[in-house]
Amino acid sequence: RPSVAIAMLSEIGGRLRATNELITSLASKNVNEEIEEQLKFGDRLADKIAEFGGSWRFIIAFTLLLFGWMALNSIQLWLRPFDEFPFIFLNLMLSTIAALQAPVIMMSQNRAGKKDRLRAELDYQVNLKSELMLQQLHAKLDEVRAAELQTLQETIQVELSIIRKRLEEFDASAGKKVQ
Repeated sequence: RPSVAIAMLSEIGGRLRATNELITSLASKNVNEEIEEQLKFGDRLADKIAEFGGSWRFIIAFTLLLFGWMALNSIQLWLRPFDEFPFIFLNLMLSTIAALQAPVIMMSQNRAGKKDRLRAELDYQVNLKSELMLQQLHAKLDEVRAAELQTLQETIQVELSIIRKRLEEFDASAGKKVQ
């Protein structure tokens, strides 16, 4: 079945390329920069609107606008108010703002979800690269230990042969003195 073998070799080759790229590349990237590169003008605008809509500046400004609107139309009772007491036009504007603001906030939240997924993927890559580097360090330490053990064994063998040789010389010289 050559087609199965070719498919397996192709898959293995792809994984090897991905592993080589992972090992040689810098795994820690700035997620914010990655996302900013992909954002279009509308996306950035939606994020700015959602950011402003969720701030204290917006709440305070909008509260002042609402109270100002109601006060202006309530005080002008003797004049001709542009939006009388039930404030129908104000309700229309509030409904329109809410209808526009909700999808903008949802778009921003979707991008935040994408950013979180990208951050998780980058964390995984960093952890995987760290694990690979730790394995390489362990292998190098094992090589160093093996080389040190080999050197130590050779040194012990040399020292042992010197001791044996001197022992033989000592025994030979002691044997001559006894005779």
